[in-house]
Amino acid sequence: MVRVYREYWRINILTTLEYRENFLMWLAFMLVYHGSAIATLYVVLHQFPSMNGWDFRQMAFMYGFWMLAHALHNTLFSNVSSIPEHIRDGNFDRTLVRPLDSLFATIATPGQIFPDELLLAAFYFGIATWYAGVHVDLAFVVLVPLIVAGGALIDLAIDLAISTLSFWFVRVDALKWITLQLEEEFTRYPIGIYSRSVRLVLTFALPFAFMNYFPAMYFLHKTDSSLPLPAIAGVLTPLVGIVSIALAYGFWRVGLDRYQGVGH
Repeated sequence: MVRVYREYWRINILTTLEYRENFLMWLAFMLVYHGSAIATLYVVLHQFPSMNGWDFRQMAFMYGFWMLAHALHNTLFSNVSSIPEHIRDGNFDRTLVRPLDSLFATIATPGQIFPDELLLAAFYFGIATWYAGVHVDLAFVVLVPLIVAGGALIDLAIDLAISTLSFWFVRVDALKWITLQLEEEFTRYPIGIYSRSVRLVLTFALPFAFMNYFPAMYFLHKTDSSLPLPAIAGVLTPLVGIVSIALAYGFWRVGLDRYQGVGH
């Protein structure tokens, strides 16, 4: 698997270099997308100096956590979101006859993936950490990579669970779009501003809060009485990620066992 994955990345990089104009356009899109998100936060916080006790610097730091975890997921596991499409057109059946795990074979399908978003996220997170005045010590250096990895696993678990539904429903585009919008829009702000039902969903059902809100609370030494968990929950993100991907993979195996093809 290591050799296959290494070859996968070699092909990805060569493909990216071959289509440089497309790469540059995608890089420009990411700069505009994340730049507009930060600009929106700035405009909102310019009108209201704080939101539920969070100022712009702290929310920029919180966004940096989500950006890093989401970028890591997009860099390593973006092919998972293509599973419904592969099932519809019959190409998924090819992975079932390969000598490697079908999910790994799907993840390691070469395309045009480059870690540019991840590098941009790492750069932004460094600036946001300094800007927010977060104390960087050994614990920070050790915990941040683990939290980011856990956040990426949460992203992967939800993506995989939705893709697995395509074994039964074939088309899950609407559900994917709704979940993506929920993640992108609701994680930009402190979840304490939302209703109790939304807070519970973002904490336990779709645990996006563990990607950035709880970790940011922990490093910024903040509290939120509206939540059932303390700020220390931020260091549990790796565990939440492992549990989430274990459940999602178990669901994947159930769907895979019942898959009979789409008639192509």
